[in-house]
Amino acid sequence: MTFDFISYEAINSIVGLVTLVILVASVIAAAISLHHSQAFNQISAVLSMERDMRTPDMQEAFRFVQSELPYKLYQEEFRAELDAIGFIDSRSHLEIQACNWFNAMGTLLKHNLVEEGAWMDLFSRLVVNYWDRLSPVIAILRRRRGNSQYANFEYVAIRAREWLEKNPHGTFPPKMARAKVVDRWLEQDSALVAERRLTDQPQPHV
Repeated sequence: MTFDFISYEAINSIVGLVTLVILVASVIAAAISLHHSQAFNQISAVLSMERDMRTPDMQEAFRFVQSELPYKLYQEEFRAELDAIGFIDSRSHLEIQACNWFNAMGTLLKHNLVEEGAWMDLFSRLVVNYWDRLSPVIAILRRRRGNSQYANFEYVAIRAREWLEKNPHGTFPPKMARAKVVDRWLEQDSALVAERRLTDQPQPHV
């Protein structure tokens, strides 16, 4: 009876090959795990920003920017408070809360800490709208502080505007049938708008 023995060198080669396969498999598994972890972290960041936007403080800041800020900017004292170097009281300058929030969003996006496509789908129109409303404030803040003030807000506004130019109608699947949406108040509201325009026109002097 005879036995065929495997040489020591062959055993070493087999062991080395198995070790290499295990190492490669471990690296691939770690890469997949890291990718999933990064994706989860990015989703969490987007959802966290969306939750922050819905908080009472942020909603009040957005309301202030939209409804009161245009009139506040005509006040010399209000503008002087923005221009002065030092602490700006966000209790009377709610626009600063909004600027800070958008600036934080820009920081996350610039450093690829959130996935841009999903982020733009959610926030692009909001960012562009509020950049246009808040840029007069930022212009005053930059008089003494320089262009670095709210630069990440500026960055994300530019990126959002570019995204909207490429996706003017959003990212709804083009081959998917749209739901029927009926605007039952369109005719009535259009008539009211037309009536207000007539009422607001200056009357000729008799």
